[in-house]
Amino acid sequence: MKKLQLIGLVMLYTLFSSTVFAAALKNITGKVIDASTKQTLPGATIFIPDLKVSAVTNNDGEFTLNNLPSKGSYLVEVHYIGYKTATQVVNFANAAGLEFALQPTVIETKEIVITGSLISSTSKRNSASSAVVGKDQLLQPSTNLIDALTKIPGVSQITTGPSISKPVIRGLGYNRIVTLDDGIKQQGQQWGDEHGIEIDQFKSDRIEVLRGAASLMYGSDALGGVINLLEPSSAPEGQVKGEFISNYSTNNGLTANSLMLNGNENGFVWRARGTYKNAYSFKTPTGYFPNSGFNETDLSGMVGLNKNWGYTHLNVSNFHNNIGFYEPTLDDNGNFVKEDGSAFTNDDYKNRTLEYPRQDIRHFKIALNNNFIIGNGNLKADFGYQQNQRRELDGPDPALFFDLKTYNADLKYYIHETNGWQPVFGVSIDDAHSQNKGTEFLIPAYDTFGLGVFAYAKKNWENNTFSIGARYDFRKNNGKQLFDDGEELFAPFKNKFSNVSGALGFTHQFNDELNFKANAGSAFRAPNPAELGSNGVHEGTFRYEIGNATLSPERSYQVDAALEYEGKIVSASASVYNNYIHNYIYASNNGEQRTVDGTLFDVYRYGQVNANLYGAEASLTIHPVPFIHFENTFGYVHAQNNTLNRPLSFIPAGTLRNELRFEPKLKGTNDAYLSVGINSAFKQTRVDDVFETPTSGYSLLNAGIGATFNLGKQPVKLSVSANNLLNQKYYDALSRFKPGRFDQENPNLGVYNTGRNITFGLYIPFQLVK
Repeated sequence: MKKLQLIGLVMLYTLFSSTVFAAALKNITGKVIDASTKQTLPGATIFIPDLKVSAVTNNDGEFTLNNLPSKGSYLVEVHYIGYKTATQVVNFANAAGLEFALQPTVIETKEIVITGSLISSTSKRNSASSAVVGKDQLLQPSTNLIDALTKIPGVSQITTGPSISKPVIRGLGYNRIVTLDDGIKQQGQQWGDEHGIEIDQFKSDRIEVLRGAASLMYGSDALGGVINLLEPSSAPEGQVKGEFISNYSTNNGLTANSLMLNGNENGFVWRARGTYKNAYSFKTPTGYFPNSGFNETDLSGMVGLNKNWGYTHLNVSNFHNNIGFYEPTLDDNGNFVKEDGSAFTNDDYKNRTLEYPRQDIRHFKIALNNNFIIGNGNLKADFGYQQNQRRELDGPDPALFFDLKTYNADLKYYIHETNGWQPVFGVSIDDAHSQNKGTEFLIPAYDTFGLGVFAYAKKNWENNTFSIGARYDFRKNNGKQLFDDGEELFAPFKNKFSNVSGALGFTHQFNDELNFKANAGSAFRAPNPAELGSNGVHEGTFRYEIGNATLSPERSYQVDAALEYEGKIVSASASVYNNYIHNYIYASNNGEQRTVDGTLFDVYRYGQVNANLYGAEASLTIHPVPFIHFENTFGYVHAQNNTLNRPLSFIPAGTLRNELRFEPKLKGTNDAYLSVGINSAFKQTRVDDVFETPTSGYSLLNAGIGATFNLGKQPVKLSVSANNLLNQKYYDALSRFKPGRFDQENPNLGVYNTGRNITFGLYIPFQLVK
């Protein structure tokens, strides 16, 4: 009932804002043509990211953008398949009869708009190291949201089987990565090894990944980078559009289905989506892993207004995931068996009913996103409420039960560009409260409060951009005392942290093909309540964890530089970075052990060291002829514990990805392709051998085929993809099931990563009203 009341109040606010800011409407018309032939291009998409307004050209290549502000300059991007994306800053005060001339290309253009940085701009004008995963890439089969991002150089994942993935950017993960969804920082239980991202993988139309420290934009927790999930653009005026997605995977019987509708009537926009996923136990090259299935139900919706005063959108989502776990029990031959010693059968493995232990994870979110035109600028105001509930069950009643409620407010005022300068001023606040509602305890109940203020400015010249910014952050943590059976389990603690961070950025375009960008800056991360106050068995990590209430904040000093080339046949990029982190927080074991309920656990205590991470990323794409696409990416990070003069633990291995795609023009089809690829990981011997084991290198053979067919006027996209086609046995360096990490009592016991998996995909975009 409280959630419904909250939604009702926000909807009243939405209607109120439409009255307060109402004014005469402004429409802008234009045309999209081929730059060489001057022929019009019907079906081109025009999008203004900062206003969330879109249009599609008609049969004459003409478009109309409705309900726009009467003044101000905004970045407009134009997309059309087979052409370079065009971007242009348009002054609405004198915009009339716009014309966009697109250049044909066989290279996937990198001239895209990045919105996750403070000021939306093209990637060439954005100094941050960034990458974008578009709709076509997100539709390629993957087991979850983070798995879909791992093709990006520098991005890895901590996996607990195929159901749980945590992002790692340039060797940093957990609370060192910020995930944005609906403009709001996702707040769950990021500190946990087996705690994934509670977001529907089909919800976004594209995802931006900003690699490198981003505390200037997002405060604490952004040492490693940012993952920005962008909602689908609003449907063009007067249209109702939708999509249906369906996947089936042979390895674990994963069925994934998602239906979305999206409408726009005179600036009143709405969207609704429902997703359901279900899988039984996954299979390794040596057999199934018991009780590793999962099921997931996601519901989300949006209502809003796109008017000439800006926009206001109300987003609501509900995520519910059940995941099975298995505590290893072995027979005399080393095979997995049930607790009573009986063997698992094939029916057990393919049973979609989860057994205990398992997790029950729920995440409710409501976000109000606004952009108001005020004076000589615009005010972006994002407000959010989240409730994250994580139950870990050994039976009907939860043992561990975390209930976290978070309130967010983020306000930024943008002054319209004057003489090339674009200033931004902002303030952000978050307030969180966590309770323990289970019978077992790992971290204390706590309250945390954060405040940040910043100033930022960007200067554009003809071929250069320069950016500078500074930020002040304050954070307060309050851990609650707890007695269990008369013994103090959690001592109370109160911490206050503050920090000033800054950043400089520079880009230079040598010509239309060659571009350089560089960044330097500082960042910080306040210790989280798990690091400050843990005291208990963390079942998911098979260890006993003890926090340290005297921890200091992490402080990062980072530099990176990138060179990008985009030609007619070849596109390439190369980047290097160095990230020095003072007071790096990590949990380590010095041989201490503790017995709890008859089970022996290694004890991990949180401490701090100085760490240095440096590495390189590269990509090379070759289009020798229009129907051949050869893509190659490389990523490597070297991480050193300087204090103890040994490697940092759990760092991803170097990766090399190669994919050859044939994209023939076949009669009766669109976007036909046949692909073959090799994903290679180098051996990872740079490990902290006190509590980690090395992993061998491996290469996986993948393949895929797909095309879009027209059934009458209805396009239908079909695809088949095969991962680990040769069913190779391997351990990923970040797998939580690799030997030495899976079972503390048996360091030689491990579970291989997923074996051969063939996925059949169906995608149907449709239009109900035009």
